[in-house]
Amino acid sequence: MSNIIATGFNSGSADGELDSLETDLRRLAGLGVDTVELGLTSIDLIAGGRVIKERLDRLMALTRQFPFRYTVHGLVSSNFMDPVTSRYQLDAAKALIEICDQIDARIIVQHGGCLRADQIAERASADLREREALFELAEFARPYGVRIAFENIFTTEPGQYRQTPAELAETVKTVNHPNLVALIDFSHAYIEATYRGLNFREQLRAMAPVTGHLHVHDSFGRPQGFYKAYHPQESTALGIGDLHMPLGWGDIDWEEIFSELEFLPDTVLMMEIGARYRSEQPACLERARQLIALNNNRLSLAAE
Repeated sequence: MSNIIATGFNSGSADGELDSLETDLRRLAGLGVDTVELGLTSIDLIAGGRVIKERLDRLMALTRQFPFRYTVHGLVSSNFMDPVTSRYQLDAAKALIEICDQIDARIIVQHGGCLRADQIAERASADLREREALFELAEFARPYGVRIAFENIFTTEPGQYRQTPAELAETVKTVNHPNLVALIDFSHAYIEATYRGLNFREQLRAMAPVTGHLHVHDSFGRPQGFYKAYHPQESTALGIGDLHMPLGWGDIDWEEIFSELEFLPDTVLMMEIGARYRSEQPACLERARQLIALNNNRLSLAAE
């Protein structure tokens, strides 16, 4: 049996209200999706690190209408390296874990941190600050049975300090907590490998042994640089940036990757395919299921 147990798509509110989330969940249920990653920070559920109970009650009533396995995407702007806001971020992340428990979501995504070019004085302590925050959050998550999935991001501005995918894996190993796993975002790793002149596949191999969650979407691994598109479709036309395209639109060799890598038990393959690609989602769902079967075959052959 594959260590990948489920697949599905991410979803969130389009306008900050629960009605638009409900509409999308009903659409995904119609596709036969078994798992949904909820972008809960697209909704006002937390204020100053405290859960807004009446909003949580409405969310719980909504999520219970569907048979989905849920995972949760935490703060997209999360950055535990930041000395100014890291405490506030921890408070918000803990509140999100309490919400995870109420909707029976056992994975929450946490983005890897960074420093700006002008934060030179903070670099010596940045990695330590992030590791301490991750340990504190994982300890908080332990009694809830929630795992923190620590995601690799790519460099977004000149002079920025950010960990490579392999370095992020070392952070997970160093923290060494049962409620902390790595999250491979394949396109993020591809873009960062291109930018840094690293071997993309070697970066994935470094992450896989500590990985318990996957973000899958296609790209060409081309950094955004200074190019500014007028329409998002223009970036797609050039193949530049973090495109979140349907599987097969970029040049990532998904079959070869899933034939090689082995992930931790109870890994979820979550597709972050952009909202404008709804018509391509059924084909992506079938492709993802084929990748899980391929990974299953790899593990079966390895066990013989």
